[in-house]
This record gives sequence, structure tokens and C-alpha cells, in this order.
Amino acid sequence: MDFPAKLKRLVDRVERGLDLHLPPAATRPARLHEAMRYSLQAGGKRLRPVLVLAVHELLAGQNAKAQGPGAKSTPADPLAAAVAIECLHTYSLIHDDLPCMDNDDLRRGRPTAHRQFDEATALLAGDALLTHAFALLAEAYADRPVLAHALVRELADAAGSRRLIGGQMADVLAEKHATATADDLEFIHRNKTAAMIEAALVMGGLAAEAGPAPLATLRRLGQHLGLAFQIVDDVLDATADTATLGKTAGKDAQAGKVTFVKLHGLAESRRLAQVHSDAARAALADLPGDPAFLGALIESMAARNK
Repeated sequence: MDFPAKLKRLVDRVERGLDLHLPPAATRPARLHEAMRYSLQAGGKRLRPVLVLAVHELLAGQNAKAQGPGAKSTPADPLAAAVAIECLHTYSLIHDDLPCMDNDDLRRGRPTAHRQFDEATALLAGDALLTHAFALLAEAYADRPVLAHALVRELADAAGSRRLIGGQMADVLAEKHATATADDLEFIHRNKTAAMIEAALVMGGLAAEAGPAPLATLRRLGQHLGLAFQIVDDVLDATADTATLGKTAGKDAQAGKVTFVKLHGLAESRRLAQVHSDAARAALADLPGDPAFLGALIESMAARNK
């Protein structure tokens, strides 16, 4: 397997999907739709939508082999689900960057939405991307109501008050109190970061018509992969420069945020990232087929920790 070539193919498919499934920039009011596209099409790793597509390719292929040439059903196209989760992820970034939250000036190497436009436009662009994610799932999978329901439920659960938004609230509270513990930190990132990575994997599995056992494995994989990803981000925030990160380096320390590096130090944080990467590899081994691409993706994420 040529990992860079496959990654590029999946990212390119995501980029085409974002253009296809988002209202044109000229849609009235144009300023709002320009801001939505500005934030969504700013690039980035596209990790979450790539995971949706990669899991779908892996498991849909396995299901097709199991059903044989006379199979009655064809797995759904996962592209709309991939776009939906990137819309939701981008909304969370826009809101994270606002002055009332992290007050950041850079995202993905260019001015944040509220700097490029203004606070009100950024806030509304984030709101619009959030609601668009669910509208897209309902519309794109209207001919598969069971799947549409499952996808909406999965994304809503991951993004709701007990997970993504709850993790963000806990993160804000931790900044205001110097007593945050390792348990508090894990709660924040199991929900603020890992929940969305878990959702991406599971949504790819749902679109591929995966059964309960693979879906449970994908959840386990997502939790460990998400924590490894966050720990590496904390390490990079403390060690890399702004040009490398595409956002303001050292901002977490300046803001007094509770991070893995702050609580555990660099060496222990790197060790914990390795522990979760290893657990993600172990979960991956329980999936059917040849998950070589997903394995290489885990390796590439772990390599950012060096």
C-alpha cells in the first residue's frame, strides 16, 4: 500500500465533497456563506472525514465479500457523512477561537474567522455549519432512513452537552481553577477530542453496514486514537513553532490551560501518547480485512510525537 497516495486520494475526495455539499459562497447572505467556506476550506489534516472514508472502504469491502455476487444491498456513499463531521468539527474550531473562548488569531495557518470577518459573522458561520451537518445527513440519506437516523444520533451524541460541548465546558472551567486533576484532564479530552474521532470511525462503519462487533471495536479504537492525537497536540504546542502548527504556538501555556504536558511533563506525555497509540493498534487488529492504511495513519500520528 502506498500510504501517501491513498491519503491524498481520500483528502482530495473530501475537498471535492466539501465544495459539493456546502451552499455556494454567493448564496444570500453572501457574507455568512463566504465565512462558512473560508473556515471549512482552509485545509487542515482532514483526519475525521478521512477516517469516515477509510473505515467505509475497509468494511464495505469485507461486507461485499461476505455477501457474495448476489448481494441485494449496496453500502451507502459515505461522502456526505464525511462532510457532515468536518462541518461540525470546523464549527467547533470557529467557536474555540472566539475572544470569549481561546481568543486565537491563527487557525490552519491563516487568520481565524473572527479576525478575517468579525465576531458576529464568525459566531453565525459556526452556528450555520453545525446545523448544516445534520441537515446534510438527513437529506443525503433520506432514502435510507434507518442509516440517516443512526448517523444523526451518532453525531449528535458525540457533539452534545455530555461529550464535545461538555468537554469544552470542562476545559473552560479548568482554566479558572488551579486544582484540575489528571481525571479532569482525561474527561476533557475523552469528550472534547476523542468523541469526534470515535464518531468518525463509527459513522464510516454505519455507512458500510457494519455489525455490532466491528462498531464496538471502532469505538475502542476511536477513544485511544483520540487521546493519542490530543496528547501529541499538547506536546507539539509546547515544543513546535507557530509556522509548523498553523496556529499560535505556546498558547495553551499562556492561557493557563490544563494540558497533558502541564500535568505530566513532556517525557510522561510522550509515554502516554505511545500507550494510547499501542492500544489503538491493538484495537485495529480486531477489525476484519487488511487495515494497513489505518495502521499507517496511526503511525504517522505517533511520529508527530518524536
